[in-house]
Parts: sequence; structure tokens; C-alpha cells
Amino acid sequence: MSLDGALLHFVKDELSELVGARVEKIYQPSRDELIVALRMLSGARSSGKLIFSANSASARVCLTEAEFENPKTPPMFCMLMRKHLSGGKLVGIRQDGLERILNFDFECVNEIGDVVINTLCAEIMGRSANIILLRNGNEVRVIDSIKRVSDENSRRILPNIIYETPPRQDRLNLFETEPSEIIAKLENSPDRLSKALMNVLEGIAPVFARECAFCSTGDIDAVCRELNEEQKARLCEFLENAKSSPKFTEITDESGKKKELSFVNIEQYGESFGIRAFETANALIDDFYARSDAEDRIRQRSRDLLKTVNSAYERTLRKLEIRKKELSECGGRERLREIGDLINANIYRLEKGMTKCVLEDFYSGEPREISLDARLAPAQNAQKYYAEYRKLCNAEEKLTELITSGNGELLYLDSVLDSLNRAETDSELSEIRRELSEQGYLRKDKQLLKADRKQSEPLKYISSDGYEILVGKNNRQNDLLTLKTAKATDIWLHVKDIAGSHVILRTADNGNPLTQRTIYEAAQLAAYHSKGRESSGVPVDYTMVKFVKKPAGAKPGMVIFTNNKTMFVTPDESVVEKLRAKG
Repeated sequence: MSLDGALLHFVKDELSELVGARVEKIYQPSRDELIVALRMLSGARSSGKLIFSANSASARVCLTEAEFENPKTPPMFCMLMRKHLSGGKLVGIRQDGLERILNFDFECVNEIGDVVINTLCAEIMGRSANIILLRNGNEVRVIDSIKRVSDENSRRILPNIIYETPPRQDRLNLFETEPSEIIAKLENSPDRLSKALMNVLEGIAPVFARECAFCSTGDIDAVCRELNEEQKARLCEFLENAKSSPKFTEITDESGKKKELSFVNIEQYGESFGIRAFETANALIDDFYARSDAEDRIRQRSRDLLKTVNSAYERTLRKLEIRKKELSECGGRERLREIGDLINANIYRLEKGMTKCVLEDFYSGEPREISLDARLAPAQNAQKYYAEYRKLCNAEEKLTELITSGNGELLYLDSVLDSLNRAETDSELSEIRRELSEQGYLRKDKQLLKADRKQSEPLKYISSDGYEILVGKNNRQNDLLTLKTAKATDIWLHVKDIAGSHVILRTADNGNPLTQRTIYEAAQLAAYHSKGRESSGVPVDYTMVKFVKKPAGAKPGMVIFTNNKTMFVTPDESVVEKLRAKG
């Protein structure tokens, strides 16, 4: 669901209180996103953080409360933005009608000390979304854009060319037109009401058009020419309320997935869909897109790591299959020893030059035909069979070790994949990258090794009974949490036989008795922060930390434990959010 021009109108009105603020910080957390932090010298709002996104799936501009990491090496577009906008004063926010374009005018000082107006233009237009820095003057020219468009068949956006706005369609502005005038345009149309509204009104989304039809007629497929006077009156009232009393609403489907956002209450889906109200348009948009954007941002940055780990996993799996096949072939080695014994027992009956013989097998009591090497003496033939027997014995021992090691490597790589899929910040990805480098899966990176090696903090939760619960984010953190941070009497939890985080339930220095409810909540956290997040009845092992040990030479995050019990839980995101420690 893309952001429409009507909702953007409310965003602009809310952002008007930031006029007069100065640009404090600019950074670019991902390829299509730009963060501009503004600071007011006085007034009710002391600061605000604007996100500009040109992501085709989540293009938007709004105030945001989400946290973004500032990359250590800023992209070129970000450095250009800092050059032209740093310290600039926001002097106006403009929207041309209800076009999905917001222009932020900044009063800045250029290289020679002259005061100029530079405009940051946010084009919120789906696949054509862009963030463009403009130089105002006799002609509005492009300084640069986050996406350069050089296709001659489309509107070109390149440095130093004259900026041209997209052509506007001749439609009515909902906020400047009386509802009666809008209805007059619809009366004789043979189209469905929702379709006709889309053709008549500028900058409205399909969900709003359908809601107009539903609230005025009770049918989203109602036809314009069939409207009676009562239905027209209800439509007039609905349009008037939409302008004067907006209700910023988010719609989620049965699975909890966010489906629609609008500036009116949405009733067309009935009771099967969830509705959540927000006080402001900015808060609505920020909540609607923030999580999916964060996941997409991390997914982009972890793509190379996922490819490396998946390749290593598949390679290890292939080796395991080959070694297991070779091990199965070692199962017939006893037959070789028995043949050697038979030859030695009947050596007086054999001569050099024989290619085969039939001897009575004193193991089975049946005659057995034995192949011989004509070049070897009988005793040498016996030794040959004994040598092959010892070779297979050694192979079995070595293959068993390699298979055990391979299974351990698969478990380790599986845990790394789980950590990558749950990573939320660049620092977490850097920790995983450093871990893979130290384990030999990536080439040594001197810059990475020189980087700040400070470990990120584990996730913190507070149980209903007041106990602190810590959850590791990756293997290195799991080791630190279990082997260094936790005390011997704390409770250690981990999902059974699948990849997941180490969870520590801190039992010391708490006056409340440790209840089964607290352990159950900790087990839910262990299941949620694992590959079993989407499953039900997930088995979780738990024991005291003193019974958890790390074998010598074990890979990061790998431990063994005893004296454990198992609890079956079903992960619940609402419970996890309720337990999350604030601050």
C-alpha cells in the first residue's frame, strides 16, 4: 500500500511546526533512505527526525521515532547533502495540490557566503520514488538525486538539468472543493462510485474511494447513477468529516500483517481485520512502514553473509553424505580379516601362482571361494587381506571423527544463519562477520579486525514476577552471556535440537520466589528467538548455569549441558513485547 497525496497533505500540516528548525545531522542508513535531524532553538518541539525513503515498496516522508545506524562511511549522496544543507534553516514545506510530492525549502549559505534556498524534494511515487536536491534561482536545477534517471523515455533526473515536475491531472482537490460539487461531477457517471471518485478526486487511494462507497451505500460496488438522495447526503457528510475530522487508521489482516493505512476509519473489511488508530499522520506512517523497512535494510546488508554461510552449509552437507557412504562401505571389513585367517589356516594347501581357491570357512561351516594374487605367496596374500582390513578400520575411525565434526559444523552454521535472520542492526552484522572471519569462513579483513570490538548488549526482558531475562543475539554473545555474565545459580534455557539464542533467567538478588510462570515466560523468549519462532509446542531445555559447559575447541555458541528439564511452549509476539524491558 503506497502513501497517497491526501494523507501526505496531513503530514505536511503536522510538519509545519518544524518550520524555523535547523538541520543538525544528516545520514544515509541505506541506499534508498535519508535521515535529516532538525533542531528547534525554541518552541514546543525541541527536535525532530525526518525520514525520506525512495524505496519503491515503502516510499514516504514523515517524522520517525525509529533508530537508524549512521554508517561509518557515508555514501556520496549523503556527503553532498551535508555540503548543501548542514546548518540550513527550514523555511517552508510545499505540496503542489495533492500530488505525492513534498518540497522542503532550506535557507542555506553557499561556498562563497551567499544566502541561497535549496530544496529537498521528496517524490513519493511508488516505483518512480526519488529524493532530489534542488537549487532555486531563475531556474530550478537538480543538484543531485538519490536515484539518477537517464532514460530518455521517462522524466530524466540528472545533476545540473532543469527540474520539471510531473504533469498534473485535471482533478478536484478534496480539501479545496465542496462535497456537493464533487457529487455533481459523479451523478451521471455509469462507473462504480469508487472508480468514479478515483477519476474525479486528486491524490486519493483506492481504499479511501471504496470506503466512501461503503459508508454511503453499504456496497463498495455501488454505481454512481443509482445513488439516491439519502446516499448522496451520507457521501457529502463522509467527505466533509474526512477533511475536518481525520481518523488516522492502520488495518491489519487475520495474520497481523499490515494491509492498509488511511486518514478515515476503515469499515469495509468487517470484523475479520484489525483496526489501530493513531493520533497523527506521521505516527501512522512511521509505524506502518518502520518494521518492514528495517527488515529489508538488514536483508540487503546481510545478503553476502547469507550467501557465504549457505554455500558453506551446502558444501559441508555434501561432504557428510560422501563420508557416510564411505563409512557404510567399511562395514564389510571383518570379512577381510576372516579371509586372512582362512588363508593362514590352510597355507600348506596353497601355492604361489594360484588365482583362487575354495576353503572350508570355519566361521560359517560352509565352503568359501577366495580370490588370490598369483604374483604373491600364500602368506603374502594373507597379509594383503589383513592390510586392507586395518586400512578400513583406520578409515572408519577417521570417518567417524569427520562425520561428528561435520555434524557439529552444520549445527554451528545453522546457528549463524539463525543469527543473521534475526539481526536488526549493522553492529550485529559486524559481530557475525568478525566471527565468521575468525572461524575461517571469510578472508581476514584488517579493517574489520581494527574496528571497535566492543560487544553489543544482549536483549533484556523483565518477567511478570520481576526477574531479569537476558537473550543473546549471536554466538559470541551467547558465549559471553552463558560463560561470563551468568551466575552458577541462574537458569539457562535453549530450544531443543534447533538453532536459537542462549537465554539466561537471572535468579540472584531477587526477593520474589521463582515461579513456574517466570520459567515459562523465559522459555517463550527462548522459543521466540530461535528457528522455532513460527511453530507451536516448541520444546525448550532448561537447567542451572553450573551444569552448562563448553567443550575444549568447540565453536562459538556450542555448549553441552546436563540435569536439564524440558518445557513445551508456543511463541507469542505480544507476550515478548509485554516483557521487553523499557529504556
